[in-house]
Amino acid sequence: MSNTGFQDSEDIELRQEQQFIDELYVRVDALRGDTEGSVTDALAQGNTPMQARLERDILVAERSGLLAALNAVDGSLCFGRIDLTSGVSHHIGRIGLRADDDERTPVLIDWRADVARPFYLATGHTPMGLRRRRHLTTDGRRVTALHDEILDLGDATRTGHEDPTGDAVLLSALNSARTGRMGDIVQTIQAEQDEIIRAPHRGILVVEGGPGTGKTAVALHRAAYLLYEHRELLAKRAVLIVGPNPAFLGYIGEVLPSLGETGVLLATVGELFPGVKARATDPPEAAAVKGRADMADVLAAVVRDRQSLPDPVITIEHDREILMLDDDLVNMARERTRAAELPHNAAREHFEGHILNTLTDMVAERIGTDPYDGSNLLDPSDITQIRDELAENPEVWSAIHQLWPRVTPQRLVADFLAEPEGYVSAEDAAAIRRPVTRAWTVADVPLLDEAAELLGEDDRVARARAERERETQVAYAQGVLDVSYASRTYEFEDKDEEDSEVLSAHDIIDAERFAERHEEDDHRSAAERAAADRTWAFGHIIVDEAQELSPMAWRLLMRRSPTRSMTLVGDPAQTAEAAGVGSWAGILEPFVEDRWEHTRLGVNYRTPAEIMDVAAAVVRAEQPGFEPPSSVRSTGVRPWVRATDDLPEAVAKAVGELTPAEGRLAVIAPRDLHRRLAARLDGVTADAEPDLTRTVVLLDPRQSKGLEFDSVLVVEPAHYGTSDLYVALTRATQRLGVLHTGQLPKALAEAFG
Repeated sequence: MSNTGFQDSEDIELRQEQQFIDELYVRVDALRGDTEGSVTDALAQGNTPMQARLERDILVAERSGLLAALNAVDGSLCFGRIDLTSGVSHHIGRIGLRADDDERTPVLIDWRADVARPFYLATGHTPMGLRRRRHLTTDGRRVTALHDEILDLGDATRTGHEDPTGDAVLLSALNSARTGRMGDIVQTIQAEQDEIIRAPHRGILVVEGGPGTGKTAVALHRAAYLLYEHRELLAKRAVLIVGPNPAFLGYIGEVLPSLGETGVLLATVGELFPGVKARATDPPEAAAVKGRADMADVLAAVVRDRQSLPDPVITIEHDREILMLDDDLVNMARERTRAAELPHNAAREHFEGHILNTLTDMVAERIGTDPYDGSNLLDPSDITQIRDELAENPEVWSAIHQLWPRVTPQRLVADFLAEPEGYVSAEDAAAIRRPVTRAWTVADVPLLDEAAELLGEDDRVARARAERERETQVAYAQGVLDVSYASRTYEFEDKDEEDSEVLSAHDIIDAERFAERHEEDDHRSAAERAAADRTWAFGHIIVDEAQELSPMAWRLLMRRSPTRSMTLVGDPAQTAEAAGVGSWAGILEPFVEDRWEHTRLGVNYRTPAEIMDVAAAVVRAEQPGFEPPSSVRSTGVRPWVRATDDLPEAVAKAVGELTPAEGRLAVIAPRDLHRRLAARLDGVTADAEPDLTRTVVLLDPRQSKGLEFDSVLVVEPAHYGTSDLYVALTRATQRLGVLHTGQLPKALAEAFG
């Protein structure tokens, strides 16, 4: 029986599923507002019995991101059905939808709901109450195929759509052409993946997995599940997803919206300091120095040095007298201020008070001491007057600023990097030294965040700014009321006294209250507010390629997760960054000791066995005991390797051979070759941030992390380190080629025989 449609057949099962899909999209179109009988029209008429329910549905849809999901997917909204032995059936989809009846009966079950879980976990050995599991394949809104798995072997009913192995849908998804954007995996979530997705959100969960194990997809679906399961909490606090580079974030950016979730902030480490978007990278040696944990102590020392002492004294002219602040007096004020253990800028108010008190005592002693018995003749009001007069002296504030200046994180870090000598070794100083005007790098952002933590904020500045804004709003409100009053006065000039007694806005509300009523609400989402607030505490944080982050980057992230609710995804074997920690214990022990969970994904869904064998041989040359994830499929196509004397020409020829009819090809080459290669490839650019939706894209190994392509061409593998080469070799889902001009790495040469 054909599984390609029902137009030319009398397939009852296909007809029934198509009827369900058609009815489902009537409801979907109503929510979208795409049809004449839409929600919008019903509300405009205002006389339908559905109005109250429709209004509620629209509100729920907007709040949960349902409309975003409806706009992101079309024919694949529903992808499965489970038939229980009790006779009940449930359709499973990317989002949940209910009927318009009074009971609000579920029509489509959200894949995250508990009732949907047997769709992913049931087996013939443990059927979990299921008689049958059905996968629906669609093209747009048209059902094209059904794949049934019989779980109750005692049930003799057959539909003609049985899938003997149960793997047809998974293999079809794995073999499909890539689009340059990651798709969701809700139709093919495997049991080991489901366990991770639904794990408790408290605490730190480490998900380790080699190339192609789906760890990124699992992490994204975990975010969607947590937002579903803990909506009230996480909608307020948002979820942060940290990726290795902007291209990767663009690659995964459509997954969560397709699942109805928009309360998520996607960012690189270089984007986690408000006001700074660092895209530049440091040389490896500089990144390694900046990323070390001891940079926190270095910056603390830099801050302490901003709390200076006079050399040798500071003189202040006051009331035709000279007051002198020497290092003993200032040091006493400094130590008392430091004892409060406040951040530098927040502590300045205390330092100001100590200095003003010291100067007040000087003046009081000079003018108020009785020359005969040495007693002080000034009363408290006199002392207060002296202090107030000193507080109005510009020279006093000049001295305070010299001794305890307000400092911004940007200024502190820029000055330190311009002159790092004295804080780090001569070798490290040479690695990180740079001009003040240089653009920020990704490795600078954790330093900026550390500096912000050490410096804090003097909230008097913020309070003064808020008060000025408040005064402006009140003045504007008063102007509006005055205009209103003048208008009413003019209107009633020629009317009798009784009419003129009508109350105006001016009579019933003052400017201050009027301003309060018209203050703008913050309509930003939690994710948008979080992006602008360095001190925001996220409800959950997911970190992809977590092994690459430096100790300083981890300090930044831990500040944003006080509850330590995190999912870390990565593979130590792929650690390439010089500052990367590379081991889970090394990352986590400084923050949570051994209080974290670890799980490993061991099945490679992306990389064919033929390619994985070659990639694994490269790692085994350095780590003989290395065990790669097991590939679930074999294509029968062996990767190839070629030597050449004309690299651009050979690359152009190979691209012509490898470019798929559908899908994507990545040319992975050292960055210094990109311009030469791009010049020979039509439509290919040597951009810092590549467009992954192009048919052919040019990347370096670091840019390719976390991505996948139908075909991959690796250029000059001898220029890569082991981890970079391992990453480059494992990006392909179908075909792999290698081009080189010099000697191949020994392990790679042996792998190709």
